[in-house]
Amino acid sequence: MSVVQAESPRRGGREARRALRAAPLAMNERPVWPGMNGGRFKLFSQEEMQKIHAAALDVLEQIGFADAIPSGIEAMTRAGAKLGSNGRLTFPRALVEDTVAMAARRFPLQAQDPKFDMEPWGTRVYFGTAGAAVHIIDPVTGEYRESTTKDLYDIARVVDEMEHIHFFQRAVVCRDLPDPFEMDFNTCYAAVMGTTKHVGTSWVDPRHLRASLEMLHMIAGGEDKWRARPFVSQSNCFVVPPLKFAQDACRCLEVAVEGGMPVLLLSAAQAGATSPAALAGTIVQAVAECLAGLVYVNALKPGAPAIFGTWPFVSDLRTGAMSGGSPEQALLSAGCAQMFQFYDLTGGTASGMTDSKIPDAQAGYEKAYNHALVGNAGANLIYESAGMHASLLGYCLESILIDNDILGATQRTIRGIEVTDESLSVETIRQTCLEGPGHYLGSEQTLRLMQKEYVYPTVGDRTSPKEWVERGSTNIVDKAIKQTKLILERNFPRHVPDAVDDAIRARFPVRLPREAMRPKV
Repeated sequence: MSVVQAESPRRGGREARRALRAAPLAMNERPVWPGMNGGRFKLFSQEEMQKIHAAALDVLEQIGFADAIPSGIEAMTRAGAKLGSNGRLTFPRALVEDTVAMAARRFPLQAQDPKFDMEPWGTRVYFGTAGAAVHIIDPVTGEYRESTTKDLYDIARVVDEMEHIHFFQRAVVCRDLPDPFEMDFNTCYAAVMGTTKHVGTSWVDPRHLRASLEMLHMIAGGEDKWRARPFVSQSNCFVVPPLKFAQDACRCLEVAVEGGMPVLLLSAAQAGATSPAALAGTIVQAVAECLAGLVYVNALKPGAPAIFGTWPFVSDLRTGAMSGGSPEQALLSAGCAQMFQFYDLTGGTASGMTDSKIPDAQAGYEKAYNHALVGNAGANLIYESAGMHASLLGYCLESILIDNDILGATQRTIRGIEVTDESLSVETIRQTCLEGPGHYLGSEQTLRLMQKEYVYPTVGDRTSPKEWVERGSTNIVDKAIKQTKLILERNFPRHVPDAVDDAIRARFPVRLPREAMRPKV
């Protein structure tokens, strides 16, 4: 018998199993799903979290914030903050603790398609994109070019099809739009037109946000429907670390709260540069800054939805450059996840910001250990998790597919191993050893669990070396390039009716050409 003949039955069985796995499963039958509970990885003890909390209260009460805008001063002092002779706002302990007690909890983040709605509280974990990369990366040549509005739309279209990427936040800057209003407006437009998942983005001027809110009302079918299901959240860098308010961002924050838009309160210091080099000190500062943001939001509107965005970064202290793929980054983000749980607040942090410039082995290992720690720590919303390179400077569409595989595998570790009478498998072992063939390959349990318990990669390769050669010796980047091309050729979301899009285009300067949103004939 030839080698090929000998392998045929095995290969046929494998192909049959692949075909079975290709059939879509109902969500309750999948091995992983959005919003699984993490929290098994505990970086801090309860006593250590209490110390971080106490230190953050000391910072707010004794040091406070500089550069608050007049409307912010008025709102926060009315709530109980103190304006010192040095112009800094300080926050008494009682004010902070009362604010934490009254803050919004267990609020959903909605999507245009309700099947993508998220419930990010407790230790439930969701992965999404984010960032402001200014370059798009060619995964083969390594060439970097400036990112455009069409790139942003294309990224949203790819994310729209990724099972393990649960929300879409603006990932690149529209460098083709020098006008700040057009950039902000078209960023929001391209994102909400490219995916039906929950969207996050940012604005630099309240007027830009008001125009975008008008567009969102049109898409939702009216302001009342928007307020009932706000499917876009604002990423707001309200603080310039250390401990200064960012005035333009604060003006935008006030408009978002008034407009019923959830706000990500984003504190993004860099350890060793704009926050202490001591990692615990960086978390103290991030927590203090986000607690101040929480006071701000609730002083404007008690119970308004706000995401506790402790998002500290890491410096390579030899050069001062950011190091988004470092183990210290994983520890900071995992520690922040525990603080969300300490306060019982919805929180967001970052993971997956590899230092590697292209999708390579370094990118893979840096993203994998960051995601494993941060996901298993139970961070509710994990941003920057797909496509990002060069510590937020470059973005690669093809990496979205590779990272989708990493996120699927990470989620499987989050799910863990269920121990039940059935899963202990004593009867299955008895039947196989005493009555069966002596292996489990064809057992009822194996066939039943092969899809429900096991995650399989989409672009990762598990074939034998012989099969790999027979199939062209392709690597993971080759496969990602091919699949990305297929997605971009077929997926043109049409969830916003043409009549609504026409009205938006008649009212606002939309710079994404209509032909870019339709298949080529």
